[in-house]
Amino acid sequence: MRYSLFVAASVVALLSAGAAGAQSAADARLGDNIRGRLEEGDARTRGAETYRYDDYRVNLRAGQRLEAELTSDDFDAYLEVYAQGSMRQSLASDDDGAGELNARLLFTAPEAGAYIVRARPFSGLETGDYQLSLRERVAPRMPRPGRIAVGRDVSARLGSGSAEDDDGKRYDAYAFRASAGERVKIDLESDDFDAFLSVGRIVNGAFVQMAENDDGGDSLNARLVFTAPEAGEYLIRATSFSSSARGGYRLQLEQGPPAPTATPTAIGEETRSRLASDSATSDSGAPADLYRFSGRAGQRLAITMKADGFDTYLELFDANHNSLASDDDSAGDLNARLTHTLAEDGDYLIEARAFSSGEGPYTLKIEEIAPPPPPSAIALGQTVEGELTGGAATDDEGRLYDAFVFSGTEGQRIQAVMRSGDFDAYLQLGLNGDEFSEIASDDDGLGQGTDARLIFTLPETGEYALRARSWSRDAKGLYSLELQDLGGEPSPGSLLIGATVRGRLTERASITDEGVYYDAYREVGEEKDGDYFKLDEDDDSLSDTHARLNWTAPRDGTYVLRARSFGANSTGDYVLMTERQP
Repeated sequence: MRYSLFVAASVVALLSAGAAGAQSAADARLGDNIRGRLEEGDARTRGAETYRYDDYRVNLRAGQRLEAELTSDDFDAYLEVYAQGSMRQSLASDDDGAGELNARLLFTAPEAGAYIVRARPFSGLETGDYQLSLRERVAPRMPRPGRIAVGRDVSARLGSGSAEDDDGKRYDAYAFRASAGERVKIDLESDDFDAFLSVGRIVNGAFVQMAENDDGGDSLNARLVFTAPEAGEYLIRATSFSSSARGGYRLQLEQGPPAPTATPTAIGEETRSRLASDSATSDSGAPADLYRFSGRAGQRLAITMKADGFDTYLELFDANHNSLASDDDSAGDLNARLTHTLAEDGDYLIEARAFSSGEGPYTLKIEEIAPPPPPSAIALGQTVEGELTGGAATDDEGRLYDAFVFSGTEGQRIQAVMRSGDFDAYLQLGLNGDEFSEIASDDDGLGQGTDARLIFTLPETGEYALRARSWSRDAKGLYSLELQDLGGEPSPGSLLIGATVRGRLTERASITDEGVYYDAYREVGEEKDGDYFKLDEDDDSLSDTHARLNWTAPRDGTYVLRARSFGANSTGDYVLMTERQP
């Protein structure tokens, strides 16, 4: 069937084959070799990162190792693993681990349960055939390490005879002994691959990493200065940044530079100092000052370093120089701000330095800040009047915020609108828990100045935290917050060619990721499931603000016509007419 559509309305008309599809995961087992195909009817994600995918459910024991390989001649293969019921963030992923745009993912299950293996293209809505293999991977054998002493070097080759770690990277291992507090400098150089170093210890038969470095040396060579927290034997792993890299290398172990002398300070103090060419150096080789302070378990601290002449960097260590947290630019304008809750009573170390290199004056301040207050309850359909004041909670970047909690169900669409005449409103959404992790945010989505509107489809049933804050760091003032339940995604209505529809766009209509309301109509034809993707569009072809779209169907099928406004947040009446053209 071949036809064109004539559309006259006060909105833009968009035409698409199929409606948004959804599918459940197929059951699979270790040892399966699956031949599949990504098609227009497969499920797809929405939002900034859009792609088609097939999901497979596999049950794993705690500690069981999964090796999944996805190959395709039609698209750039990409693999992800999720815990069933928590599809918000993948536990592991891989792009080109199998070479030639094919993916190979290695994953160890942290606990017994069902996991979802997602087969997808790296990006976009590509389709095509693929093969997915799922198998159990035998735990890699720990090799007998070579030995290296301070002042010595080793030349060797990374290759098929090297050991393989849990991520599938080849490595060579070398053991050395160090006394408590001893500092060593390790260099790994190669002309054949991007060198990568890690240092750790063997604990209960497993390698526990304590420090790593990628490009601390010249070019793509690795350099690591390591301080041994206690006397004993340590292990160096010489490997590459890429899992497929092979080639020759040179490993050198030397006495490390002396650690900066720690200057006493205290919580609540502000220190003014200066980094200079004769300052002590950090493990990365940058000029650095070291400070020691005492703290209590449970204290929540904000440590801020500001400078006008260089990009500041902060790192927090325990008394044994084990790194606890670091920060680069969270205080804004290349200044660092580190927020951390102390785990135990005792002494702690702060390293204040430049991000790469830099000298000049700076200020360092350590403050105790209150723990985040519990969020206030907000109900769907409720509007809250609030005020950001100096007594509000602060996030890790020092921004004031108020937190709210609400309950939602999987697939539910919610809309949060924040308005303020005093500051640029900003909204963040996350799952409610001890640590806030953003899953969606909005700055100026309402399209009316600097007010925020966040529209989001909830990925699972549970409690969600909504943070109302300002875009800028120090802004305060009054605001209103409205939370609405938009329900599920409306289904397209039926539309016969030759029919005239009178409709009205309202705030209850469907809405795009850009905040544009639309009504969808399904043309009658041969039914074919699929995802929404734009085939054609028009804005002002009929007149200044009226749209007309002439279009020829590429094949028999069911198509969706979207009647919408050009910009966000517009509502009102419209007339939609369709006519068959010769």
